[in-house]
Amino acid sequence: MKLVIALVLLVLGSLLFHWWSPWWFTPLASNWGTVDTTVDITLYITGFVFVAVNLFLAWSIYRYRHKPGQKADYEPENRSLETWLTAITAVGVIAMLAPGLVVWADFIKVPEDAEEIEVLGEQWRWSYRLPGEDGTLGKVDARFISQANPFGLDPNDPAAADDLLIRDDDLHLPAGRPVKVLLRSRDVLHNFAVPQFRVKMDMIPGTVSYVWFTPTREGRFDIMCMELCGIAHYAMRGAVVVEDADTHRDWLAQQSSWSDVQGIPAGDLAAGETAYAPCSACHGDRGQGNPAMNGPALAGLPGWYIQRQLEHYRQGVRGAHQEDTLGQQMAPMAGVLAGPQAVRDVSAWLASLPVPEPETTVEGNPQRGAAHYNTCGACHGVRAQGNAALQAPRLADQHDWYLRRQLANFRNGIRGYHEDDRHGKQMILMARALQREQSIDDLLAYLNTL
Repeated sequence: MKLVIALVLLVLGSLLFHWWSPWWFTPLASNWGTVDTTVDITLYITGFVFVAVNLFLAWSIYRYRHKPGQKADYEPENRSLETWLTAITAVGVIAMLAPGLVVWADFIKVPEDAEEIEVLGEQWRWSYRLPGEDGTLGKVDARFISQANPFGLDPNDPAAADDLLIRDDDLHLPAGRPVKVLLRSRDVLHNFAVPQFRVKMDMIPGTVSYVWFTPTREGRFDIMCMELCGIAHYAMRGAVVVEDADTHRDWLAQQSSWSDVQGIPAGDLAAGETAYAPCSACHGDRGQGNPAMNGPALAGLPGWYIQRQLEHYRQGVRGAHQEDTLGQQMAPMAGVLAGPQAVRDVSAWLASLPVPEPETTVEGNPQRGAAHYNTCGACHGVRAQGNAALQAPRLADQHDWYLRRQLANFRNGIRGYHEDDRHGKQMILMARALQREQSIDDLLAYLNTL
């Protein structure tokens, strides 16, 4: 009887949990209500079978329980019963599969008036490419991919010139207009998913997959990678911002095209050396750093990283937290640079300088630190040399006191708190994996050996 009661309670508990559970699909925000219908049909069929089988099992246990003098009847074959079970099972399977096949046929049939856009997945960020005035996306090829051309656009294709390149977490789309999303991966297997739209699709390196949908209501909807793509997989987040046509048109007007990006002049080393003069008081005349002024070494850091940090200071993304007193000092200094070209000049000059060899100030166990660095090495390189593809700067030959301070800032949410600091948000999560001060000392001691 205990087993009978347990089975009945299991069925009742499951039904009550289903009816009263707060965990269910997010509210639908696209045309794919048929996906919800298909899931409901599957749930109803499997739920009915679950209830029927368990109640039948409970009844059988109770009805045919052991009694003195009662003998079991051995019947290995029952053609009539097997025929009925096979037929009922076949009907149930067809009832579950058929709606899905109908929906899938719609899912792969893109409306002729759908606008084509592209989503590029890479460890661990999303980027987007939209057609320009010609309404056509230009050709791409993996052999053209570089730091300056992350999408791999064909420089010889005229249709690519006006393509809008969005290197940001947010993809803006107008409400009520169908869109075909071309999906590409730059490195490993990713999966593009927007739960509120009921769409998800694998992104396989070397090929182009796609999904299509029509946003039906305005709002901000999550983009997630639903494929384990590496150590920061959980931080690969973005959003689709659905807005009215006028707002969307204004947003498009603010974006840069491929021709705009190509037209940006490179940094001038001579001009960069001149523009660097005010920085030398804290960071040294050759960017070697100055511990007395809390100025870290800048020489030899990649230009794209220096440029990003200077822009963050100028835009208030970094150095605006009330507890970041040194960052607050840097923000106005970054504002001294006359504009984006001056930022590029200084960044290029500093990147051209030889890497300094700062003195060590931290004592720790390098062997234990090497184990802690395994996580960091996924982005910053096995020898802490940095990785441009993952937007991770060099950590080797950097002042250990500066790295300690930045780790503390990340752990305390002082740095990386701003919503536009996408890489800083990832670093907050990584820095908090180091839960003890000794672990940080060991990590820094290991970096000092590189």
